[in-house]
Amino acid sequence: MSKLVVSLSPHAHGRDSVERNMYGVMIALLPALLVSFIFFGIGSAIVCLTSVAACVFFEWAINKYILRNKRNTILDGSAALTGILLGMNMPSNLPVWIIIIGALFAIGVGKMTFGGLGQNIFNPALVGRCALLVAFPAQMTSWPLPGQWLKYTDAVTGATPLAVMQDAIRSGNFHKLDQLPDAFSLLLGEHSIGGGAGAIGEICGLALIAGMVFMLWKKIITWHIPISIIGTVFVFSTIMHLINPIYANPTTVILSGGLLLGAIFMATDYVTSPMTPKGQLIYGVCIGLLTIIIRNWGAYPEGMSFAILIMNAFTPLINNYVKPKRFGEEVKK
Repeated sequence: MSKLVVSLSPHAHGRDSVERNMYGVMIALLPALLVSFIFFGIGSAIVCLTSVAACVFFEWAINKYILRNKRNTILDGSAALTGILLGMNMPSNLPVWIIIIGALFAIGVGKMTFGGLGQNIFNPALVGRCALLVAFPAQMTSWPLPGQWLKYTDAVTGATPLAVMQDAIRSGNFHKLDQLPDAFSLLLGEHSIGGGAGAIGEICGLALIAGMVFMLWKKIITWHIPISIIGTVFVFSTIMHLINPIYANPTTVILSGGLLLGAIFMATDYVTSPMTPKGQLIYGVCIGLLTIIIRNWGAYPEGMSFAILIMNAFTPLINNYVKPKRFGEEVKK
């Protein structure tokens, strides 16, 4: 005779789980990781592997010795995914000790301080990246030229497309934009010719777009956040380019820097982004607008990380503002 189990609703079951989604995002990141290894060689491998190992270790150590949590959370994939994303936001010549400090900030400050997975306010990988930008600005803005497969900390560096764009704006000389690669080269990752390519995960737009298609197909993410960010950047950069040619054309703006990496893999983080489609659209539009403002008029050429962290702080307000009406609830005038 089978045992009757009585439990409260809801009784609907699904295949979704933390592990499934985390490992699904990792699979989506594989094309970009593979391309980064091809372009940057041993440096990319050292940075990413060190970042993942350090993030997993710090989550285990903090859970065991500080939070005294008996549940093992390192197998759910969240710490490893944070490590991959943190590594992909770093230059491929970053020393190991700096990577470990970044991982400590990402896991210790960005995640475990708030209680662990599902309770953090800010994206942990971006917390680690921005902490390193403040603490080690020279090392974090030194971008190696791709093709130096066996070189690590001694790799030759160069200016990125974003640095060229900022130089054109500050000098008021639109002819400096002639140094930029064409959109097709940026899409394939060939913008390395004559300059640095940026962070490890920024090298190939096509690989990042392939990851987005995979996640949309598997329903890991929805289109609202990435498309609203990219669409907002396209609209505003088009307007600015038409008004003044010192601003780069919209396609180049979208394919340069960490915009695609941030829009597809960072801003879509479940915990730190709004829950409703309307809220996600508001969130995405604000991130796109802030990115354009910081890139064009800020001190730092890239604004994607800061824009996402700023909007992470506004996520609870957005959720409250666009909270859906409960069935049968009477709206107060």
